[in-house]
Amino acid sequence: MTEQPIFTLVRPQMGENIGAAARAMLNFGLTRMRIVDPRDGWPNPRAVAMASGAATRVLDPAGIFPSLPEAVADCAVVFATTARGRELTKPVLTPERAMAEARALTAKGQRVAVLFGPERAGLENDDIARATALISIPVNPEFASLNLGQAVLLCAYEWGRQGSDQPAEAMPMAKTDWATRIEIDRLGDHWEERLDEAGFFFPDTKAEGMKMNLRNLWSRMPLTRADVQTLHGMLRQLLRRP
Repeated sequence: MTEQPIFTLVRPQMGENIGAAARAMLNFGLTRMRIVDPRDGWPNPRAVAMASGAATRVLDPAGIFPSLPEAVADCAVVFATTARGRELTKPVLTPERAMAEARALTAKGQRVAVLFGPERAGLENDDIARATALISIPVNPEFASLNLGQAVLLCAYEWGRQGSDQPAEAMPMAKTDWATRIEIDRLGDHWEERLDEAGFFFPDTKAEGMKMNLRNLWSRMPLTRADVQTLHGMLRQLLRRP
């Protein structure tokens, strides 16, 4: 709980968006939410309904504050998500870089807040002025408007991704193993013998090159033992037919 940023929704307008933000947070292991002056008051049944399973873990313990200064008073570092505020002299970070810094800071015991503005126009300049740094999400400049839940999801995703040990690519083996080189060689031998009997390698002047290309095909393919058995079986079945 302590080694994670506090996602702070500033003057959110719709309960559904608060609930969507809570779901996005919990998807990536974040549970600390603060809400500043929600337009429709609190608690909000629409937020609870939208949050679904995230309601009890994110919304129920969420802190409710009347103003932004009170919401971030105990925070050492404050990031503000915004497409505006570039006239202020502040570092502007991508979500990836900001969440990397948040991980480093919270690991040292520092309290970090990430601000998200209201749906209509985002954070105001006075809100942004209280931030240590800004987070700018790289979006289409011709359509830069993001829903509150979407903005929370993108930052939460970066937080979760950087703490995940999931490899960038994986190949689950469905009850089989990779074929060994000798198994692939035997498969090549089988097909070469049968194709030779069928007169496939014609004319003779091209036969060696055709056999080499076929052998190269087998060795290049990432075959499992199940694949090898299937290819052997296909060939046997074809040869049984008149």
